Amino acid sequence: MAPVRGAKKRKRPEKPVPAPAPRLPLPPLPDGSDWWGAFYRRVAGHSSFPREYQTIESVLKMSRKTFDYICLLVKKDLTTKTYGFRNFRFGDKTILDVEDQVAVALMRLTTGESLQNIGIWFGMNHSAISNITWRFIESMEERATCHLKWPSPEEMATIKARFEKIYGLPNCCGAIDTTHILMCSSAQPNSRVWLDNENKNSMVLQAVVDTDMRFRDIVSGWPGSLDDSCILRTSGLYRLCEKGIRLDGQMELPGGSAVREYIVGDSSYPLLPWLMTPYQGQGLPAAKVEFNKRHTAATKVVQTALATLKGRWRVIQGELWRPDKHRLPRIIFVCCLITNIIIDMEGTPSKEMLVSGDHDHGYKQQFSNVADDNAVKQRDDLSHHVTAGE
Repeated sequence: MAPVRGAKKRKRPEKPVPAPAPRLPLPPLPDGSDWWGAFYRRVAGHSSFPREYQTIESVLKMSRKTFDYICLLVKKDLTTKTYGFRNFRFGDKTILDVEDQVAVALMRLTTGESLQNIGIWFGMNHSAISNITWRFIESMEERATCHLKWPSPEEMATIKARFEKIYGLPNCCGAIDTTHILMCSSAQPNSRVWLDNENKNSMVLQAVVDTDMRFRDIVSGWPGSLDDSCILRTSGLYRLCEKGIRLDGQMELPGGSAVREYIVGDSSYPLLPWLMTPYQGQGLPAAKVEFNKRHTAATKVVQTALATLKGRWRVIQGELWRPDKHRLPRIIFVCCLITNIIIDMEGTPSKEMLVSGDHDHGYKQQFSNVADDNAVKQRDDLSHHVTAGE
C-alpha cells in the first residue's frame, strides 16, 4: 500500500550514547628552565614522542644525579669534536650538547626502539642516532670500567658477610648464571653457528653478581649453541679460579673442616671447589634439602639481576633490530656498566625497580654431571653446617 502523503513519519527511538570514558589527566609539562624540561619540550613537539616520558626517571631509568654523573664521565669524549647532526624536521644542522647526546644514546638502550623511530622523535636521520649511540658506548667502555670489577679484599669481606647473614652460606662470594640475548638470523652470515638448542639465534651472557645485584664479572660474545659449562670453561673467571688467583681464601667451620671461597650456580654448572651447585635427585636427607633451599635462595640474586637487566635495557630484552655480533657484546657490557653505576650512585635497587620471573623464557634447564671429589666433600660439609646452625 502506498504511503499517505502528509502522514507523519514515526521517529525511531534514539540509541543511548555511551558516556565517554574519563580521561586520566596527563602530568604537567616539565619546567622548561631545567635541562630535562627544555629537552622534553623540544622533542615532544612531534606527536609520536611518548607522553609518558615526561620525567627523566620514566625513560632513562635513573635519577638526575646519576645522569649528571654519566655526562661528566663522557663529557671530554663527546665535546672533543663538535658534530652537527642534520635535523630533517627543521632543515638545519643541530649542535647537541653533552646532555642531549647522552639522552639520545640512553633512550636507544632503554627503549629498544629502532634507530628510525628514535630518529623521528628527535627529528634526525637514523645514521645520526647510530653515530651518537656508538660514540657514547665507546666513551663508556673507556671511562667507566672502574664500575665493573672483581671485588677488592675489603669488598669481598662485606659480600661474604652479607651472603652468610641473608642466606646462611659461609664464605660465599657471589652467584653465577647465564642468559641468552636473541639475535636476528637474517643479519648473520653464518647463522647456524649462533643457532642454540631451542632453534633460536642467540648470544650468551655469563654473569657473576653480589648480594646488591652488582655485576662483578661478565662474559659475552659466545654463540648460544654452547652450553653453560662450556661457556664457563672458556672464561677468564675459570682460569683464574683454577689457578687459585680468585676464590682461593679458606674459612674454617666450627666442626674443623675448611671451606674454600666459592660462588653458587644452578645444576647446569659442574660442581667445583669454588662453584657450589645444588644436590640432584629425589628423597634427599634433611641436611641436603636445607642446603638446596638456601642455595636456591642465593642463586635467585643473579636470576633477578639478569631479568632486571633485560627489563631496564630493552635493547637486549628481545630480538635485536639488525644486530652485529661484534657490537652486541659491547652493548651488553655497557648496559651492565651503567647498571652498576646506578647501584653505586643510588644504592641497592628497590623492589619496585626489580624484575622477577624467568630471564631466559623458552629455554630448558641444563644439567651437568661433572663433580670434583673435593667439591663433593665441601658441599657435604656446608650442608651439615647449615643444618647444625638451625
